[in-house]
Amino acid sequence: MKSFVPLALLSVAFLAGCSTTGQNQNHFSGSTAPSPTIATPDNSLTAKVVDYNSVGRFVVLSFPVGEMPKTGDTLFLYRAGLKVGQVKVTGPQRNTNTVADLVDGNAQVGDEVRSQ
Repeated sequence: MKSFVPLALLSVAFLAGCSTTGQNQNHFSGSTAPSPTIATPDNSLTAKVVDYNSVGRFVVLSFPVGEMPKTGDTLFLYRAGLKVGQVKVTGPQRNTNTVADLVDGNAQVGDEVRSQ
């Protein structure tokens, strides 16, 4: 009979614990709240390779209206999300197009160009 009393107390304690955990399922209740997510806009330059001269190792880049790199800026070429080369803007510039020398890697028409 003595061994029955501790077992009964243990069972009651277990059941009491189970019943209280089901009442408060919200882990963020009270003064503890999740920290807000901070979104930062992407202000990097982006363009497309519209022409590539393999002999002269230069590309013609087309930028959106209002976005144009400065002469001497270094940009990176991406194909299917992978970095494949690096270019340096040399000019000349006409409207939304500019010329850049291929510094490293390779280029193809349609490659994406980013400043980062």
